[in-house]
Amino acid sequence: MALDGAFLRHIKKEIEDNAIGAKIDKIYQPNREEMVLSLRTRSDHYKLLMSARANSARIHFTHTVPENPKAPPMLCMLLRKRLGGARLAAVRQPELERVLCLDFDATNELGDQIRLTLVMEIMGRYSNIIFVDENGKMIDALKRVDAEMSSERLVLPGLTYQLPPPQNKLCFLTVSAQEIADKMKQIPADMELSKALLSTLQGVSPVVCRELEHLTGHGSDITVKTMTEDQFQRLRFFLTRISDTIKNIDGKPFMITDPKQKPMDFSFLNIEQYGLTAVVKQQESFSELLDAFYDERDRIDRMRVRSQDLLRVLTTTSDRLSRKVNLQRAELVHCAERDEKRICGDLISANMYKIEKGAAFAELENFYDEAMPLVKIKLNPALTPSQNAQKYYKEYRKARTAEEMLTVQIQQAQQELSYIDTVFEELSRAATERDLSEIRAELMEQGYIRAPKGKQKQSAMMGPMEFTSTDGFKILVGRNNRQNDRLTMKQANNNDIWLHTKNIPGSHTIIITDGKKATETAIYEAAMLAAFHSRGKDSSQVPVDYTEVRNVSKPQGAKPGMVIYVSNKTVYVTPDFSLAEKLKAN
Repeated sequence: MALDGAFLRHIKKEIEDNAIGAKIDKIYQPNREEMVLSLRTRSDHYKLLMSARANSARIHFTHTVPENPKAPPMLCMLLRKRLGGARLAAVRQPELERVLCLDFDATNELGDQIRLTLVMEIMGRYSNIIFVDENGKMIDALKRVDAEMSSERLVLPGLTYQLPPPQNKLCFLTVSAQEIADKMKQIPADMELSKALLSTLQGVSPVVCRELEHLTGHGSDITVKTMTEDQFQRLRFFLTRISDTIKNIDGKPFMITDPKQKPMDFSFLNIEQYGLTAVVKQQESFSELLDAFYDERDRIDRMRVRSQDLLRVLTTTSDRLSRKVNLQRAELVHCAERDEKRICGDLISANMYKIEKGAAFAELENFYDEAMPLVKIKLNPALTPSQNAQKYYKEYRKARTAEEMLTVQIQQAQQELSYIDTVFEELSRAATERDLSEIRAELMEQGYIRAPKGKQKQSAMMGPMEFTSTDGFKILVGRNNRQNDRLTMKQANNNDIWLHTKNIPGSHTIIITDGKKATETAIYEAAMLAAFHSRGKDSSQVPVDYTEVRNVSKPQGAKPGMVIYVSNKTVYVTPDFSLAEKLKAN
């Protein structure tokens, strides 16, 4: 899944073809690991994303710009000062290293034109963005590296920039397929061909090396020591073909997805090794491929960081409620013994004349049992028989009252746990900072988060997500619990259709009927959307209840999003991402 040097060579060409001579219009730093350059040409406008995230380091044009913080970080302000208005003059890549150097023609404070460089290093968790001046000195970096962090290569302002240490691998741009094949024969250990290629070749990812083994072995796994001369000849052929593709930069952007359309891998080659277990599809451009591949995962990572405080509140509350329910259930079990207390009181009352004052216990016949067995009842010697009987009656009444209270408290705690579960679910689906703000406001309203002092400006609540069924019915889906309440209880008409996953946290979904009868197609597609926006998103045959809005009501005092409904039917659906996108586009 790594962005290799050969793929980066195609990205380099894409940047050169579109943005050489482009002027930097704006510079953003959405978070501590990403930069976005807004580039403007005479005829077009591009946003160039540079990400140094450990699991998704890359550089490419993007359409999905992350939200920006209110106050720009220091590096962002420095780049705005030094690179604002500069023009992209050249893009350089040393051989097939995963390093791209963007050279800009800028103007210094004296009005002289100088050449400044942004270096994008793609090296896993060591990925970095480094700002270099006209003399090759580092001005600053996204991640500074001092002597305590590395003894091999320092990344600090004022030092001369040096490329990352070379790996001493063979480069397709400088060696022939024959030389690579000969190198394979010299590998001392018997190693899988894909692993041998990966350890020998510069700038190719594991998926490319596996593809070479797949093509060489006709789909079979092979090792270097067991390869025949025919297989070596096939290897040289495919190495030559890939070498020509890299040298001529005429590869195509291919995305590999699983049957559920979840991205698995990508390459500049058509990948055949997965067979029927995956779908390989060519994308419009290399940038669009990376945009689509990383967008969802990066969104989740960014939202996870920004939602840490909310997640902590929900986790703490959920743990507290779970412990409380467990303790109360244990107490409830103890309360179940209350009838024994009453029986003891009755037996003492009926046999007072037999009990001697000061006795520690009494053996009495249990007339509640047909066998009339003797029961040994513990007594307090300091109390009279009558007082002992009253003591047991008091314990009985106390246990009965406790059972009634505990039953109510456990029910309330379970309802609260169900509510917290729904907030967990909406937090997992939050896509923007505004989504998080609405969840935060909901938790403040319910008292889980302390509201800040002073009068707070109330932002307008977002509207529900809108979709259109293939036969023209408008479908609305709530984003969070407060929106679910407003959508179901205020916005929807009594004749509209309400849908929700059965016993699964998720969004309220409404089919706007406008007085018409909802079709089976509309109900099925709305049910699919309800399942897609629920915890059952990755499941199949998800049960979804539906009924008219008139049959849905909200109990007094219920938490946001909590409703009861009657006269419902159930449909089973499997969430479909492509259909959801199609209905959204409608």
